Amino acid sequence: MSVEVFRVDSVSKAFGGRSVLKAASFWAWEGRITALLGRNGSGKSTLLRVAVGEVGARGGVVRYLSEAYERPRLALLARRGLYYLEERARLPNTFSIRVHLELICKKFGGQPLDEVVAGLELEDLLEKKVHECSEGEARRAALAAAVVRAPRCLLADEPFMGIAPKDEAMVAAALRDLAARGTAIVTTGHEVPALLRTADEVIWCVAGTTHGLGPPQEAQSHPEFVRDYLGWQSQG
Repeated sequence: MSVEVFRVDSVSKAFGGRSVLKAASFWAWEGRITALLGRNGSGKSTLLRVAVGEVGARGGVVRYLSEAYERPRLALLARRGLYYLEERARLPNTFSIRVHLELICKKFGGQPLDEVVAGLELEDLLEKKVHECSEGEARRAALAAAVVRAPRCLLADEPFMGIAPKDEAMVAAALRDLAARGTAIVTTGHEVPALLRTADEVIWCVAGTTHGLGPPQEAQSHPEFVRDYLGWQSQG
């Protein structure tokens, strides 16, 4: 039976008097991928940043591995197995991609490095530094750092951003394989078809709050979600 690994309940956040989140929530279950979807400015990334303590919130609570945190801190959560892949996350330029991934693998002993490299087709990039890579290549290398660590929970903000359409299936497969190994995953983004194909569950972020819509096939038959989000996407 799947175990709930991470939950954020009823958080609110305003910037400069403008309310972005009002009693918003999300959750992550062992071995499952949850897609947090919503329009630009709906608060998806803010909700993830609140969850890891990068942004303070008014009210609400974060629960990770059954422990409640009124003021979560990323360093503490990371020590307990959480990995936060930020929207613009890139590996540092200090070393080659190979060295970075080898150091992570050595320290955390996650997935076999050669499998991760092959799965994300990084073989030809290993001797490069990130500044020598395209946006999509750099993003795949950053995702590889998360996958090779095999975290207990992965919060991946925009994992498909900058990824070429031909490579979306590769990224989706890496996330699905990580979930199959037991990682609880939450993703966001605007690459709706790729996210819906990858996810086990959809949460809709709208009007400052969130609604669990169930599996993707159920979400795609939800009248308001189809009209106000999927319909808006098709017009964009």
